[in-house]
Amino acid sequence: MIGIVADDITGANDIGIMYKKAGLLTDVYPYEYRHDLSQRKILPEVAVIDTNSRLDSKEEAYDKVFESTKRLKELGYKQFFNKTCSVFRGNIGAEFDAMLDALNESFAVVVLGFPKNGRTTIHQQHYVYGKKLDESNFRHDPVHPMTESNIVDILKSQTTRVVDHVDISVIREGYEAIKKEIQRRRNDCHYLILDVEDQFSLEEIAKAIINEKVIAGASGVAEELARVSSPINGNEQDLIQPAQYNQENAGILCAAGSLTPQTFGQVAFIKEQGISYREMDTTKLFSDDKETYLKGLIQHLAETVTAGSDALVYASNQSELVAKTKEIGKAKGFSNEEISRVVSNSLADVVASVVKQTGVERILLAGGETSASICQKLGIKGLRVHEEIEPGLPSCISIEKPHYVLVLKSGSFGGVDFFEKALNHLKEC
Repeated sequence: MIGIVADDITGANDIGIMYKKAGLLTDVYPYEYRHDLSQRKILPEVAVIDTNSRLDSKEEAYDKVFESTKRLKELGYKQFFNKTCSVFRGNIGAEFDAMLDALNESFAVVVLGFPKNGRTTIHQQHYVYGKKLDESNFRHDPVHPMTESNIVDILKSQTTRVVDHVDISVIREGYEAIKKEIQRRRNDCHYLILDVEDQFSLEEIAKAIINEKVIAGASGVAEELARVSSPINGNEQDLIQPAQYNQENAGILCAAGSLTPQTFGQVAFIKEQGISYREMDTTKLFSDDKETYLKGLIQHLAETVTAGSDALVYASNQSELVAKTKEIGKAKGFSNEEISRVVSNSLADVVASVVKQTGVERILLAGGETSASICQKLGIKGLRVHEEIEPGLPSCISIEKPHYVLVLKSGSFGGVDFFEKALNHLKEC
């Protein structure tokens, strides 16, 4: 019985698939539907609550994580995981504090490394595909620019609790040395961050922390934790089957709201394969003709999908257009976070309208805010984690009818051909 609180929906699925692959029944619930968990005939072995709090204030994020953790504890979950962005974007300190407070605990192990997706931590310095965090693409994140690479210092700046670190030299000695070091430091700090240089690091860390009550960080270590825990098979009687795929109406709807270089490399690749697409001009989302503009996008996408072809809509990442969008939004009194939400919500309105008009039930989405907004517009109250396509990138099926089959992609994850793989998966699963 593992209870997880994640700060966005793509991260919730990211960690969920780590346990699903090991045979554990794994469900994801949006924060507003967290109480629906108690109505399940069979509680999932792994329950993930998505607080969608990365763009919230520290106070809002704290309250959401506190309430979510309390709910999971009341339902009988025994081990807890606070799933964050793999580069510490968001309200990290407030959310870690909230989980400890809700559980009346004083210690958590923090593992941010995820080597399969290029995230490593060496001597407290966090790297993204070999580049220090403050030298990576995340330095230019439009909402959370990461200008610091020392993750101990990042966490210290967000909490009054004591933060310490276990160096890679200890990790290399294996799980017994790691476990001994954790026990030695347990009473001297509240958050103990562990270095990670490769998958072997995660294997040894997992064996050392398998009985820890509170774990925090990225999902990489969860894959090894699931293996170490020797899980039972999932509850076969509670499986959800997607509706039969209609090959005569084979159009799949794709939407991308993430501005990361990884997502736009994927967008560029799938465009080259001939997908029908429309680029959303985000400056028009703050103009008087916004509704007319969005209706045009909806009409094109609906016609394309109805005709049996895949269709893509994406928010532009052209630097000049992004800068102009922020300039217009700020002139109208919007913060960076609010501008981001206007874009996400507008994209969600487009997707929801196309789904309503066409009945399409297989959807590919890129970006945490985009995915959360669209799931909310579609009235999705819960998701069953289904099958991994690439590391940390699974498909999922909505728990209630209609059983949408979704791929919710973290903006910074996936190879350049991921959209093509995901489209093939959605057609075959």
